[in-house]
Amino acid sequence: MPKLLIRNARIVNPDGSVIEGDLLCQNGVVERIAPHITTPADETIDAGENLLLPGVIDPQVHFREPGREHKEDLGSGSRAAVKGGVTSFLEMPNTDPPTTTQHALDDKLRRAAEKCVAHYGFFIGATPDNLDEINQAKPACGIKIFMGASTGSLLVDKAEDLERIFANGNRLIAVHAEDEQRIRTRRERFKNRIDVAAHSEIRDNQSALMATKLALSLSRKYRRRLHILHLSTREEVELLRRDKPDWVTAEAIPNHLFLNITDYADLGTLAQMNPPIRSANDNAALWQGLHEGTIDFVATDHAPHTLEEKRTPYPDSPAGMPGVETSLPLMLTEAKAGRVTLAEIQKWMCSGPAEAYGIHNKGKVIEGWDADLTIVGMKHAKPVKNEEMFTKVRWSPFHGRILVGWPVYTVVGGQVAFDNGKIREGVHGRPLAFN
Repeated sequence: MPKLLIRNARIVNPDGSVIEGDLLCQNGVVERIAPHITTPADETIDAGENLLLPGVIDPQVHFREPGREHKEDLGSGSRAAVKGGVTSFLEMPNTDPPTTTQHALDDKLRRAAEKCVAHYGFFIGATPDNLDEINQAKPACGIKIFMGASTGSLLVDKAEDLERIFANGNRLIAVHAEDEQRIRTRRERFKNRIDVAAHSEIRDNQSALMATKLALSLSRKYRRRLHILHLSTREEVELLRRDKPDWVTAEAIPNHLFLNITDYADLGTLAQMNPPIRSANDNAALWQGLHEGTIDFVATDHAPHTLEEKRTPYPDSPAGMPGVETSLPLMLTEAKAGRVTLAEIQKWMCSGPAEAYGIHNKGKVIEGWDADLTIVGMKHAKPVKNEEMFTKVRWSPFHGRILVGWPVYTVVGGQVAFDNGKIREGVHGRPLAFN
C-alpha cells in the first residue's frame, strides 16, 4: 500500500489540544506523527495549516440498497460520507428485502465491497420470529429493533416479542424507541390534520418516553447491552440522567439538535422525520445531555428521499432527511463559536461510536491506529448548497446555512478518498470488525 505523507497540519489530539506537524501513513495505519517528517512517500499533500481530525464514524445511516436505489445506494451514500469527513458507517436493515437473515447480510457485504469508498458495517433487523438469525448472523454491529415507525416484518411492538429478544443472546440491541400503539391512537385523534406540524403532535414526546422506558426496563431485567437511537426529547434525557445503567448508551442527531418545530414553517415536509423534530426546549435538553455525558455520541440517521417524494402533501409524505455530509461542519461551526470543544466532537463523533460498537483502532489520531482521517478548513465559511450535495437526492434541510469545517481531504485506510471536492478513483473501504 502506498505511503501517504501529510505535511503542515494542525493535528488534533484526543484531549482536544492541537499540535502543528506532519503525519505519515503506511499500510493503512498512522506510522508517525512529528514536527517534521523527511521520510520519502508515494504521495505528499499539504494540509495548509488546516485541522486534521480522526475520521467520523457515523453509527446510523440508511443507504437504501437494496430495493430503493433511486434514493441512495451504498456507493453514493459512501461518497457523500467521505465528502462529510465520515470514514466509517453503520447501516440500518430497513431495505427491500430487509436485512433479517445471514443471506441478506452477505448480500449487503458483497455490494459494499464493490461500491463503498468508506468502511462499512451493518445491523441485523429483528422481527417477531427471527431470534436465531439476529444472534448468529455475522458480522453484524448489533440488532436493530423498530419499536415503532416501521411496517411489515421489522415492526416489533408486542411485549412478548420484545421480551424474548432481550432475554436471549448478548449482542448489542439498538432501538428506535416510539410507542406504536400510542402513535396509532393519536393518529386517529389527529386524522383531520393535514399540516405537517401535526406530525410532532401525533408522535409526541410521551410516545418516545414510553418506548424508551420499556427498553430500559428490559435491558435492566436481562442486563442486556442497549443503545437508544436518535434520542429526541427532554423527558428521555431526564430519564437517562436518573436511570442509566453502565451498559446503556444513547445518541443524538443533528436534526434534533439544530432543528425544531418552528422550522416546519420554512421546510414543510422536508423536515418530517421519525422521531419528529421537537421544541426548542428539547433542543436545549439534548445539548445539555451531550455536554454532561448522559448522551454518549452523535449519529446522523441519514435517511434520504427524493424531493418529489418529500413534497407529497402530508400525511402521505415520507419521513427522513439526508445528513451524512453536513454533520461534521455543523458541529465544527459550534466549536468555532465556542459552544463545544474539539475534545467533545471527537468523543461524540469518533471515539465514542468506536468504543460503543467495539470497533478497534479507530476514532483517534494516534500512532499505530488506523489512518482514517479528515482535514477540515476552519478559516472560511460557506453555505450548504443543495446542488453541491453528493447524496443522490441532492438536497439538505440545512440548505443556506453558513458553516465552517468543511472537509478538504478525507483519508480512508491511508488513502485519499476525497480530495478538494472530488472522489478519488480506486479507493475502497473495508468491512468493520466488532469486538
